[in-house]
Amino acid sequence: MPSVYYLEIKESLAMALTAIRTNKLRSFLTLLGIVVGVFSIILVMTAIGVLQNAIESGLSQLGANTFQVQKYPVLMGHGPMERFKYRNRKDITYEEGLAVKERATMAEYVALEVWNGAKVIKYGDIETNPNVNVCGEDENGFTTNNWTVKEGRAFNVQDVSSAKSYVVLGSKVADKLFPRGNALGEMVRVDGFPYTVLGVLESQGNALGGNSDNFVAIPITSFFTIYGKYHRSVNIMVQAKNRESFDDSIEQVKGVLRTVRKVEPGRDDDFEIFSNDSVIDQFNDFTKYVKLGVGFISFIALVAAGVGIMNIMLVSVTERTREIGIRKAIGAKKNNILIQFVLEAIVLCELGGLFGIGIGILGGNIVALIMSVPAIIPWDWVAIGLLVCSFVGIVFGTYPAWKAANLDPIESLRYE
Repeated sequence: MPSVYYLEIKESLAMALTAIRTNKLRSFLTLLGIVVGVFSIILVMTAIGVLQNAIESGLSQLGANTFQVQKYPVLMGHGPMERFKYRNRKDITYEEGLAVKERATMAEYVALEVWNGAKVIKYGDIETNPNVNVCGEDENGFTTNNWTVKEGRAFNVQDVSSAKSYVVLGSKVADKLFPRGNALGEMVRVDGFPYTVLGVLESQGNALGGNSDNFVAIPITSFFTIYGKYHRSVNIMVQAKNRESFDDSIEQVKGVLRTVRKVEPGRDDDFEIFSNDSVIDQFNDFTKYVKLGVGFISFIALVAAGVGIMNIMLVSVTERTREIGIRKAIGAKKNNILIQFVLEAIVLCELGGLFGIGIGILGGNIVALIMSVPAIIPWDWVAIGLLVCSFVGIVFGTYPAWKAANLDPIESLRYE
């Protein structure tokens, strides 16, 4: 048998819902402030969650225990001084990369790569759009990039040392040029130069909104022959032997590079080292202030909405004075009236919160749609949003409820 308290709360909740349905326009206007406050924070947190998942997905294409050394940081601010600082760094040269390959004894693999974008790939009369990336790779690049060869093979040491005119196609390029398959051994033109197709890669999927299959790889020595070695910064990808030696491997590579680049003791590195974890940490640091700003704005919006709810509830108490008097006359206690009006405020806030959460999740996942990554629901922030709505309802609904509970029943019955 249900307890008395359960029945009282159930009855108060039913009366609160009836009051909300009876005054639809007033209830809707009251909800707007809550909707805006909750929507803004859920929208941003969903979008940030989508971006973080996209970054993690993109970085997961690095091999296990792999880090990369490059001239520029992955996440760079837009200030002119910061851009100037990185732009004026010396390029990482191929010779410096070879020094790392030779001296990084704690690494399992060291790969050197360089990229060039916006090229057309042709096979007979078929050609791709002029947006295909061309990368120069050595024999270890496929391992450190976590690329899997579906057909044919990757480059070996002889291909690289002899600067062979070989090319390995990303799956999107292969599908465009060879829709029926059988690409191996065929000759394609990369930016006008002939190459023999040595292999085709498995699809990597989308990373950070771009298509990571829309590229071709040629030996890095062939790349330098065609596009030149100078005024190009080489990326160095290093795969540690295991997780335990990962940090030590980073320190060893850092020491080798500082030596060959003649970085003086006490000066900052003139190169960037990043891994999956470090980029996620940078992204979290970058978004921390965005979250704080949005949280503050949302807090102001919720406080304003709470004040609006309190005013509306006070008006509601005045309009329903006779109703309160009748309830007290037939035996309702102060506690019953108090619970009724507090629940009404909480229900108003929760309805606004649910609506704000719904459109916030939909709006935030537009980013996922644009970037072609899986949509998410930030369950932790959904729970926080609902708790905050309940808190706002209790805080700003208590005074009107207290006022209603303390109305004199005789005076209330006389109220017109």
